[in-house]
Amino acid sequence: MNTVEQHKQEKHPLDVVDDVYDYADEELSFEEIEERAGGGEWERLKWAGMYAQKQEGYFMIRTKVPGGKLTPEQAEVIGEVTDDLAVAPEEYGGEEQNELWGDAYLDITTRQDIQKHWIRVEDVPEMWDRYDEVGLTTVQGCGDSARNVLGCPAAGLDDHECFNAQPVIEAVSDFFTENREYANLPRKFKITITGCAHDCAQSQINDVGLVPAKKEIDGESLYGFHARVGGGLSDGPRMGSELDVFIRPEDAVEFCRAVAQTFKELGDRNNRGVCRMRYLVEQMGAEKFEEAVRDRCTIDLPTGGQNLTVGYQSDHVGVHEQKQDGLNYVGFNVIAGRMGGDEFAEAARAAETYGTEDASVRLATDQNFLITHIPDENVDDLLAEPFAQEYSPDPGAFSRGAVGCTGNEFCNYAIIETKKRTKRWARELDDRIDVPDDIESIRMHMSGCSASCAQPQIADIGFRGETVKLEDEDGDDIVEGMDFGLGGSLGADNEFLDWVESAVPADAVIPALEQLFEAYSADRDDGEEFYEWCRGVDNGQLRSIMQGADAPVARGVAHGD
Repeated sequence: MNTVEQHKQEKHPLDVVDDVYDYADEELSFEEIEERAGGGEWERLKWAGMYAQKQEGYFMIRTKVPGGKLTPEQAEVIGEVTDDLAVAPEEYGGEEQNELWGDAYLDITTRQDIQKHWIRVEDVPEMWDRYDEVGLTTVQGCGDSARNVLGCPAAGLDDHECFNAQPVIEAVSDFFTENREYANLPRKFKITITGCAHDCAQSQINDVGLVPAKKEIDGESLYGFHARVGGGLSDGPRMGSELDVFIRPEDAVEFCRAVAQTFKELGDRNNRGVCRMRYLVEQMGAEKFEEAVRDRCTIDLPTGGQNLTVGYQSDHVGVHEQKQDGLNYVGFNVIAGRMGGDEFAEAARAAETYGTEDASVRLATDQNFLITHIPDENVDDLLAEPFAQEYSPDPGAFSRGAVGCTGNEFCNYAIIETKKRTKRWARELDDRIDVPDDIESIRMHMSGCSASCAQPQIADIGFRGETVKLEDEDGDDIVEGMDFGLGGSLGADNEFLDWVESAVPADAVIPALEQLFEAYSADRDDGEEFYEWCRGVDNGQLRSIMQGADAPVARGVAHGD
């Protein structure tokens, strides 16, 4: 049994939620918390949605938003709590601690969560009290349990939707949240559920992905789900395997429970490096894994029906007509997912001002957000709001596709800074590179390490952090750099990118991309996407194109030497 498992056996992880109130009441320091509860408390605190920042005394705290759907009131509370509590102390720079965002900002994540930084333990109960009033929670935002359940951010709005799966998402989330029986799994357990034919909820890279399907049963044509299992990224990325099952919407909770039970009983609890469910599916094979799930399921699962997924949609940026006459939703572009708490609250108030009583704020897996149910006559007024100028629904191609993880600003694992770099690079690339007119988005994802929180493997252009040795006149100069990947995508032509070049100095990336896009624009076939072109060019040729740029040259990778 590994050390983390020992900590989880010493005390049920959900018990830590009650302990937080005591730590807050006594205003305990990190040292005092560890003295009282032991080193394992830092692991158990994840079940409260809390990660210890690299700056001792402060937490990152994660708010779960099932399916990404928020009422305007909930979104406003999130923004206001961020503005009030996610505040850096003067010793870390205060309002000036980040030159791009200042202070009191939040991050929209690739799992439709909200993350805040600089939270003190004594402020957590106030946050939870304000959250309770509007039905929000941070419980199991992290930890080895079911994480936030993903869904299409345009659920209930788009014509290409087969059916609205948001009620199913909420039912599955409700089942697992604070469920002690399934709150201690071998590893994190990620679920996505959608009724959308375009699978923007990324079923192929989740532990469980439910996608729309149709089947004739007893003479009746029914909508439900097909299932994919064992997908994931990080080290050892894997696309999910399809099971031969048809799941009625009312049976989705039981199916997900049975999968969790299978993982709980058969998953590896010894080697933390291979504890994820994708390794279990790979080891057993899809057919035997399906048998194990059926054995643990209390309902009969029909075999599969007609698959209704027709493609993959990577974002919802822009102004879109809803299937409800005269209404629209607007997708706003938040480069790398970071924005001020005050700005998020402004967006929530704008949803109330310009939307109908059904208006909502939706978080997307590309770190952007939507405002829904805007009547035709109010769209222009919404787009004139100050926050809409910064988070434009009509961005450049690189800004539209830019995704960044937390990076070494706060994360203990990240090797490089990511958020500021992603925003600066996206805007600089939009200025410097003429992307073909028919290309709306270039998906550029930057992870600070190999954990893949920014999902680089499914991007047109993916980065993961490294440190790099440069040759200079005075010897070796160690700088931030990255492995450079090209050609990833999900959907019918799903394929993880190739890591084409390793240990590229950060300063060499933009010149290299300029060279690549010059070649792409000259050589591409009509309508050919960038990832498609990259797949058609030999990796050696891609490296040769990039190395033709006037840029720093790496001597080798420094970390690990």
